[in-house]
Amino acid sequence: MPPDSKPARDPGPGSSRDPGPSDRRLDRDTGRGLAHELVERLKARILAGEIQPGQKLPTESSLIQEFGVSRTVVREAVSRLQAAGLVETFQGRGSFVLALPASTAFSVEASQVRTHRDILDMIDFRIGIESEAAGLAAQRRTDLQLKAIERALVDLGRAGEQPSNAVEADFAFHLKIALAANNRFYSDLLASLGPMMIMLPRTRLEHVYTVSDATHFTRVTLEHENIYRTIAAQDAAAARAAMRLHLSNSRARLQAP
Repeated sequence: MPPDSKPARDPGPGSSRDPGPSDRRLDRDTGRGLAHELVERLKARILAGEIQPGQKLPTESSLIQEFGVSRTVVREAVSRLQAAGLVETFQGRGSFVLALPASTAFSVEASQVRTHRDILDMIDFRIGIESEAAGLAAQRRTDLQLKAIERALVDLGRAGEQPSNAVEADFAFHLKIALAANNRFYSDLLASLGPMMIMLPRTRLEHVYTVSDATHFTRVTLEHENIYRTIAAQDAAAARAAMRLHLSNSRARLQAP
């Protein structure tokens, strides 16, 4: 070793040395999807206190650069964090970390829903869960919660003009109803599934059942409006029936495997 050189200093296990780009890249071979992997990375930072409640999440562009993913993946991950109650997004301001919610005893991972049979089973599961959630929402919802459901319904109606927003708008409508049931287990379960509970069945729809098809979109919109009206009227039995009919119709619209 030359006399003026010094050995490299080991930063040690407690070092805050910034990892290189290769250390940040997501594992694309887990089979769970990049959005899931990004959610886990961001969730770990939040739970570890690296991003404190009230602090802003990194911007879309910085997450895209840091993890080497698309804008769609980033938006899906942030949407799942929002559904899980970890962040709140404000138009034009970004997403901010919320105070950590109480831990849940169970969850259902949409990443495990892969086959046609899985999708049918998931809809059957949702029929049981969401029909009762709608009934409870009709009984327990506050005026503010009803307004939130109404706003989600309006956003879903606008998805006819912007089909790319349809999945998130549809999921938001169902999640707002679960929240209005005022029983955290309903909303926790839907949050654990995330928007993929809407997207996965759509991948198995016949080609005539698409958001861009006016007749199909009108039919689905009317089903959602009927659910909203029954909750607004505080008719628990009708709300259960309306949700059951909507999800049963969704199941019937799936193509044969």
